[in-house]
Amino acid sequence: MTRHDTLHPTEVVDARTAPAAPSDDATGVDPAYTEHLAHNYHPLPVVVSHGEGAWVTDVDGRRYLDCLAAYSAVNFGHGHPVLVAAAREQLDRITLTSRAFHNDRLGPFAAELAALAGKDMVLPMNTGAEAVESGIKVARAWGYRVKGVAPERAEIVVMDGNFHGRTTTIISFSNDPEARADFGPYTPGFVSVPYGDADAMAAAITPDTVAVLVEPIQGEAGIVVPPADFLPRVRSITRDANVLLIADEIQSGLGRTGATFQCDNVGVVPDLYLLGKALGGGIVPVSAVVGDADVLGVLRPGEHGSTFGGNPLAAAVGLAVVRMLATGEPQARARELGAVLRVGLESLVGRGVLRTRGAGLWVGVDIDPSLATGRRVCELLAGRGVLVKDTHGSTIRFAPPIVATEHDLRFAVDQLAAVLDELRA
Repeated sequence: MTRHDTLHPTEVVDARTAPAAPSDDATGVDPAYTEHLAHNYHPLPVVVSHGEGAWVTDVDGRRYLDCLAAYSAVNFGHGHPVLVAAAREQLDRITLTSRAFHNDRLGPFAAELAALAGKDMVLPMNTGAEAVESGIKVARAWGYRVKGVAPERAEIVVMDGNFHGRTTTIISFSNDPEARADFGPYTPGFVSVPYGDADAMAAAITPDTVAVLVEPIQGEAGIVVPPADFLPRVRSITRDANVLLIADEIQSGLGRTGATFQCDNVGVVPDLYLLGKALGGGIVPVSAVVGDADVLGVLRPGEHGSTFGGNPLAAAVGLAVVRMLATGEPQARARELGAVLRVGLESLVGRGVLRTRGAGLWVGVDIDPSLATGRRVCELLAGRGVLVKDTHGSTIRFAPPIVATEHDLRFAVDQLAAVLDELRA
């Protein structure tokens, strides 16, 4: 295991030695769309101007099947009429009050989200990284105020290969050199163990451990699915050790994997859910920490907050999302369509695909690295009207909106097959 409070970036990889990314000018994108942007992303050469359902249109009128769905933030498609209607109605009423006052949208949103998760309380925030930061603060406060850990000694066990955001605290326990190098000094208090190894996780727990933070499926690592018994064992071990289990369902939750939460698929109920992305319906940033009062109740007025967290517009859209999920229809559709997508992608194993893995409408595809990098495959797919994103090396991921059709998914698979045939030729 790795203690990240003693890890120096040069002990991982020094990202400064990596070759520079090509400029957007080299891709043919009009500099008007790029020249004043910081270079913290390396986007594909597509400039999107419109979207509807599972499809987007660029500034030149070309249409693309969106198989990334904004990293699962657009689970319900672009411009979903129910969600757009909720936003428009709220825009005519009030959009921001701050938490200095109550607003009439936040209470119902919190109540129905808590019910959806089977919990008592909701801490509303804006972005996924804020939800993670909030979960860390809650876990530490719980450790000191409830468990009785000595001051300044709280530790949280995390997983190798994790991705929970890019704030300075979160990158302190990342082992991704691109996210970490040159951004220290790093925040102490985290211990990292191999993902999927419940024995290593158990061995890392000490009397100072307050929580285990885990993605039920690791998204940015390449849609990595742990052994089937991993999360159930983690739940049992943390419960016996009086340690919180925090599930980061920011990408995996809210219908993406064919269930409300990926934890549901393995029969696990964590102490805290971290939610984001799809909670805002692709319209506004909405995130939340959801848990029971014996954990979230440790927060006191003034200890944590956000000017925009829980704003009426976000709460109105979030409430519409929760009510859609409460029907169970998006989850069922993701299961059914996921089976179609998985069968199609599995048919390409041996034809340039090494393996696939995932759950619901979330699939990682390992391309034979002798053919191309993941980035190159994504570029070629974009040329054929399909938008996906690479993760590491030669891995690409498919996460189309749940409103996609079987025809859409077969189109995506056919285009990948054509790209692979082109590369093999």
